[in-house]
Amino acid sequence: MKRIAVLTSGGDAPGMNAAVHALVKMAAERGVETLGVRNGYDGLMAGESSVLRLTDVDPISAWGGTILGSARSKDFRTPEGRRRAADALDADALVVIGGNGSLTGAHLLASECGVPVIGLPASIDNDIGCTSTAIGVDTALNTIVSACDRISDTARAHRRVFVVEVMGRQCGYLAMASSIAAGADACLFREQGKDSTTVIRELSDVVRRGFDPTRGKKRVLVIKAEGVATPTGDIVSALQDMVDVEVPGVTVRATVLGHLVRGGAPTYMDRMVAGRLAVGALAALAEGASDQMVGWQPWDDDGIETRDPSVTRFPLTTMLERTDALLDGSSETTRRRVKMMEAHAGVLAI
Repeated sequence: MKRIAVLTSGGDAPGMNAAVHALVKMAAERGVETLGVRNGYDGLMAGESSVLRLTDVDPISAWGGTILGSARSKDFRTPEGRRRAADALDADALVVIGGNGSLTGAHLLASECGVPVIGLPASIDNDIGCTSTAIGVDTALNTIVSACDRISDTARAHRRVFVVEVMGRQCGYLAMASSIAAGADACLFREQGKDSTTVIRELSDVVRRGFDPTRGKKRVLVIKAEGVATPTGDIVSALQDMVDVEVPGVTVRATVLGHLVRGGAPTYMDRMVAGRLAVGALAALAEGASDQMVGWQPWDDDGIETRDPSVTRFPLTTMLERTDALLDGSSETTRRRVKMMEAHAGVLAI
């Protein structure tokens, strides 16, 4: 193996650059050249790549986003597009850093075109199977918690209810984890499967209890995943109507963090995980492996062990199957998360 290529695809995640940095440095130590592919699979099809020198990647571990750029490609979804990508690849192997859709593309490139490919999980939503965390998750959680701490300051000053919407379209992990860390009074996530009537009724009760004189709260914080069907605006309007009658003087506000959650310098955790996954990916390619993903401390114990006890390899087909189960609610991981949140919902509201 004389040359490898690396691309980032799908939504950007803090730590992608740290993975690229580690990959280039470790490859250089082995005498392997690294090509950086620009703009994801679109750039791969167009042959948009250049050699990444050590001086090119020296500072990038501290940067958010991705220096390689990212894009979601329609053409790559076709067999013809994937063949063009394989023909344009000027390297012995490819490392793909991205989420579910990006790693699906990696699997198809390997299985249809015979390209040696290893994937790294990068998704702030933590919605990828065969890994307990993905690149970007820890930074996103720290960003959410920091924002909620600031919002809570002004909420206490004015006796307010704040509904904070965070990212997590199909997976409510960010809402679940951040609600505990930020001391939220309630958490809404898609996996609960609650209709709008139930959501409003339960939140109204949380607000009543919080601002009851015997409790004396000065703020109520609700963290809501964007995948929840009930619009944030509808929740705010319904709660405001309720407090106008039952809790005079309290106001209800909403903050949608949106893509703010994606950005920022990666935390130590994301830099460390990204680096060790990159090392695992390079080692896998050196061993002749392909059509696999390296995962971090997975719940599953049926993967391929590596020299790093925290890094395990899984076939991309296995990862994709377990990702589907994670998102449709049938996986043990999803059921465990929901069960834990339901068990402690009353504690959050105290």
